[in-house]
Amino acid sequence: MDTSLDNTVVLFIDIINDFDFDGGDDLYRNTKAILPNLIKLKKFAKEHDLPTIYVNDHYGLWQADFHKIIANCKNDRSKEIIEALAPEDDDYFLIKPQHSAFFQTPLQSLLTDLNRSHLIMAGIAGDICILFTAKDAYMYQLGMHVPANCMASETKENNDYALYLIRSVMKANIDPV
Repeated sequence: MDTSLDNTVVLFIDIINDFDFDGGDDLYRNTKAILPNLIKLKKFAKEHDLPTIYVNDHYGLWQADFHKIIANCKNDRSKEIIEALAPEDDDYFLIKPQHSAFFQTPLQSLLTDLNRSHLIMAGIAGDICILFTAKDAYMYQLGMHVPANCMASETKENNDYALYLIRSVMKANIDPV
């Protein structure tokens, strides 16, 4: 499988988040810890002209307009993360109804259209949304790099277990960026 950058996209999952739910405080704290690595990955994507695709929860808006999702999610806690990682106008932005970035979204069609079959995945919640996305990517026979230092969950234990599954079952590279 070709894993050159010519074949690669960067996929940010659920980066725009309000952290307003049970466990949100823990997820926020763990996301803040990986924020420098997420910023580094975004910069890497821009420097190497890699397509960047954001796939995000819709928060009941059902509009794939990142400006509206940001306005809905931005609060005192999420502001720094959102401002550091917000999509740019040349990025792709998709909304998802469930955990996987592939489930009932045009992601697979977009990857085909871009002629890309290798994903660098980052974001939150690693033990749910990234894990489900990695499972689907594996089923689509896509190559994956899920940097361990670019994924956060509510607990370190759940994050570590998800990374174990992503590496051992889905055959993804989890080396840090």
